[in-house]
Amino acid sequence: MKNEKTLDLAIIGGGTAGLTAGLYAGRSKLETIIFENGLIGGQIRETFSVENFPGFTSISGADLADKMQEQTIKSGANISEFENIEKVKLNDDEKIIETDSTIYKAKSVIIATGSKSKRLPIPEEEKLHGKCIHYCELCDGAMYEGKDIIVVGGGNSAINAALFLTKYAKNIIVVHHSQNLKAEKISQDELFKHKNVSLLLNTEITHVIGNNTIEEIITENKKTGETKSLKADGIFVYVGNKPQTDLFKDNLILSESGHIKTNEKLETNIKGVFAAGDVREKEIRQLTTAVNDGSIAALMAEKYIKGFGHL
Repeated sequence: MKNEKTLDLAIIGGGTAGLTAGLYAGRSKLETIIFENGLIGGQIRETFSVENFPGFTSISGADLADKMQEQTIKSGANISEFENIEKVKLNDDEKIIETDSTIYKAKSVIIATGSKSKRLPIPEEEKLHGKCIHYCELCDGAMYEGKDIIVVGGGNSAINAALFLTKYAKNIIVVHHSQNLKAEKISQDELFKHKNVSLLLNTEITHVIGNNTIEEIITENKKTGETKSLKADGIFVYVGNKPQTDLFKDNLILSESGHIKTNEKLETNIKGVFAAGDVREKEIRQLTTAVNDGSIAALMAEKYIKGFGHL
């Protein structure tokens, strides 16, 4: 028999949006739990250097996450790290979250589960994942001291990862499927100051030949259809993210891309259930917009709870 616990607010996800929501909820004296099935901080923990967050000229993602976590705990919110949610039941009348050990009944729920990296879409990805195909430069970059690396992607994540990897790699090729990179110009300029960094546009990787190591990389030019063979020791992939909404797909209205649809108050189609951060449908996804979402969601949840279920 599992334990049962009632509370004011359940926040699912302990990234930037979830921690900000917890901070505001704690300061509002709401009995709050933040559920996170991994490390608190989410994707920000994997960021080498954050230089666009107000108040910090430069700070590591891990340090920023630690500061946010500490502040949220001091506000009075509780954090349940590495607690796996087995299922949820969300409707206008009740919000139930069932974990390995406990059944939680909340008055309101904020979903801030974020997103995870999309995999490189090639047949060999599963076989080579973690061996020579990687998604975290902080975790695996040091393996490639003095070796050749390919970075796949053209956004901020890819270019910032390539910048970090310059401290290890002998040579880096940035491979992007489009004609233009999407990353901030200042980051592009900084990266291409390095003479060992080159760029391959309008190109996709179609196959990676090898078992535990890379023997050959096959690419295709999207404009001409021409195939080309490349050599590298490792591939780091940054081709976008997939929203983590599998738990909620039977209850909430999702966009075609799988993001949760909300209004400007961050309300979902269920009363008392809100969504914040990268998991919700919106145009801009940045640390600062996640903070914005978290604060709005918490304030709206407080209003819902104090209004006895009516906004």
